[in-house]
Amino acid sequence: MKNKAYDFYDVTEISNLKEMIDKKANLMPDMTAFVYPCATGEMKKTYFDLREDVNAFGAWMYSKKIKNKHVGLIGENSYEWLVVYFATINGGNVAVAIDKGLPEEEIASLAKSADVDVSFISDTFYDKVSKKVGRKNYNLKDFDDILSEGRKLLKDGAEEYLNYEIDSDKTAMILFTSGTSGVSKGVELTNRNIAFEIVHTSKLYEPYGGVLAVLPFHHAFGLVVGVLMVINYGQPVFINKSIKYIKKNMEEFGPQTMFFVPMFVEFFHKQIWREIEKRGATKAFKGLMKSTDLMLKAGVDVRHKTYGNIQKVFGGNLECIICGGAALDPMYVKEFRTWGIEILNGYGATECSPCTAVNRVHHHKDGSVGHLVPGIEVKTTEEGEIAFKGDLIMKGYYKNPEATADALVDGWYHTGDLGYVDDENFIFLTGRKKNLIILSNGENISPEELEQDIARDPAVKEVLVYDEDSKIIAEIFPEEEYLGDATYFEKLKTKVNKGRPIYKQITRIKLREEEFIKNASMKIVRYKNIPK
Repeated sequence: MKNKAYDFYDVTEISNLKEMIDKKANLMPDMTAFVYPCATGEMKKTYFDLREDVNAFGAWMYSKKIKNKHVGLIGENSYEWLVVYFATINGGNVAVAIDKGLPEEEIASLAKSADVDVSFISDTFYDKVSKKVGRKNYNLKDFDDILSEGRKLLKDGAEEYLNYEIDSDKTAMILFTSGTSGVSKGVELTNRNIAFEIVHTSKLYEPYGGVLAVLPFHHAFGLVVGVLMVINYGQPVFINKSIKYIKKNMEEFGPQTMFFVPMFVEFFHKQIWREIEKRGATKAFKGLMKSTDLMLKAGVDVRHKTYGNIQKVFGGNLECIICGGAALDPMYVKEFRTWGIEILNGYGATECSPCTAVNRVHHHKDGSVGHLVPGIEVKTTEEGEIAFKGDLIMKGYYKNPEATADALVDGWYHTGDLGYVDDENFIFLTGRKKNLIILSNGENISPEELEQDIARDPAVKEVLVYDEDSKIIAEIFPEEEYLGDATYFEKLKTKVNKGRPIYKQITRIKLREEEFIKNASMKIVRYKNIPK
């Protein structure tokens, strides 16, 4: 199929998450919803199981007077986490998802800022944080016992939870911003926001096989796009509990679609090329890739047969990677496409539930962050900032009217990203408003442009570009074999500067011996890494 516009997909309409689960349980009760490793091997849960578990847990919550409360969720990705999440929202409570990897003090601070009343914490982190969050805390190791109690309550006629009617405009969950350029803020999302996001973003892409959920559930992309949308599609989700098991999980499950942040794409890309280099086949392989691309243009697709070994790395069935959370160099998109895996770059923010654009399988533009989600509006301000309007835009920042007023102007959410929209509603980003380097001569530079070029070099693991005394500094954390190799990176500086105007040239390279501080989305936290 040619790369051109085509009709949006038909998607099951929902108005809230309770309706979504009910529809799936009624229409496909025996279809697998979740697969996950456990102590006894591999556990499978159908859509009927999911509804039964959510209702039982919700009935138990009501019996413990957990009504109209802010409920903290802290722990690794798990089926238990998701059941508590659904039970919380479907009963009118507010789910507050907190990154379990944060320092204890920060977890406590976020819980306090969101007025968490009660928390559910995985056994792994219970002793670490239970004394610091909420007035009452439960250990998710007791999950099965809670379900048993809940089922008994339902059998005995406890129907209050089942009869709760969802208010679509009431806050359903609070997710925290990544805090790459400042303090994290609690984003209030409603059932209307979440349901609109699920339905309308799904019109752009539709998986027809299993999905491996790798990204953390406390993150909007990992939860709403990587799990909730997949449920509405009616496809099974394999839950990955830790990134150290990704390779094993891919081999076991063989996903057709995966949702990644750029760090994962870059990691696998480097691993693939390292293996090719070890075999001394770099030049021959590049030639093979050129031949494959020419054949594909002529309508002959030999990618699956030619690059079977690469596809085996991802389980053998992977066809699409939906990538978001940060900028991705188009070079990765092109090379993965050559290998038979389409990377669909997307764009959004927690404040937008989160997705506002994504490239399509048969209608994509390399270098863009995707086609606008149908049903919402986009514009660029006089300063060139991207702004969105629509039912997926957050209710506001919890108890932060000043920040809310700054971000939401006449219903438009101002992203802080600079860019433009083309005549087909594809969005292109040029930089981050807050990250702009403004030199003493008045020239403006987007550090992302330089960072992307530097990051392409195989010796670079991480890079951050910033201004220091009106000089452009590139701070680099090298790959292990290049640690401390100043001569190599001076040559790289010369290579990157070639052809650039003087004001855009890197003045100095700084080499690091340890990784940059990153957030849950694996984005470098600029304000914690740039010297003041």
